[in-house]
Amino acid sequence: MIEDASKMDIADWVAKRLSTALDASSDPVAITVPGGSTPFPIFEALVKHPLDWSRIAFWPNDDRVVSEDHAASNTGKLRAIFEPAGAQVVALGDAETPPHFALTWLGMGGDGHIASLFPNTDPQVDDAQMIRRLTPDPLPPEAPFDRITLTIPALLASDQVLFTLGGSADKRTVFEAAMAGEHDLPIARVLAAATQPVTCFT
Repeated sequence: MIEDASKMDIADWVAKRLSTALDASSDPVAITVPGGSTPFPIFEALVKHPLDWSRIAFWPNDDRVVSEDHAASNTGKLRAIFEPAGAQVVALGDAETPPHFALTWLGMGGDGHIASLFPNTDPQVDDAQMIRRLTPDPLPPEAPFDRITLTIPALLASDQVLFTLGGSADKRTVFEAAMAGEHDLPIARVLAAATQPVTCFT
């Protein structure tokens, strides 16, 4: 775990991983990123880095089933930040098969959910589907919408995994318990199945 990192520190970390992936191949590079309040200030810092954005595709981990011009749309907000720089933003509802990601960047809810894989959805590490539409229960009051989400196998088809917890002590407690195998929440299932390097900014 990396403590007390600023949004600039995290943006620099992500930019270095993307730069390494771009240098390693002439192929496009894909990254999947979270929604919520924590990552968007980091995205604003990230997009200022001098990367070849035209070769980078951003896939949301998940989204609310709303139009892209809705305030709750992750895809719409990602487009507003990254498309002016030349990057591609993929809408999950239009996607068929997710690629192998250079980086899977995840947030986590206080209930241990990742992407829109809430505890009630019983996400499986061997899910045959890469993308699912589902309904959280209970619906978060700040975003009471059905969801579309990458599944655990899609999220873990990645060179490395990053978590950002946004400075929440409660989330850190849930995350540490997951690392120790003390519960079976979605975050614990992801960590138990991950074989690649995992970094967590608390």
